[in-house]
Amino acid sequence: QVQLVESGGGLVQAGGSLRLSCAASGSIFSYTMGWYRQAPGKLRDLVAAITSGGSTNYADSVKGRFTISRDNAKNTVYLQMNSLKLEETGVYYCKGSAWGLGYWGQGTQVTVSS
Repeated sequence: QVQLVESGGGLVQAGGSLRLSCAASGSIFSYTMGWYRQAPGKLRDLVAAITSGGSTNYADSVKGRFTISRDNAKNTVYLQMNSLKLEETGVYYCKGSAWGLGYWGQGTQVTVSS
């Protein structure tokens, strides 16, 4: 079992940038790691994911603006978010998946203001 802790959220103006981090308590080498967003009153949606081999997948709405990356030596996954939009306000969760199991962090709030 791995524990995940997100950080880096906060208040940012529309068009600004934030970098989220997800630190794991143990090795994430074999894990597919993902970032999800849950807006108020909405379901939790996938924003970006990265496999253990480094392949990435993005929601269409963030392609070209967000970048997911991982540093296995630091057991950390990042989400660089540029040109943020008002509708991207929400709680951002990190998830690690391996061997049919999934582990969630507690989330970090991102608020995009006008």
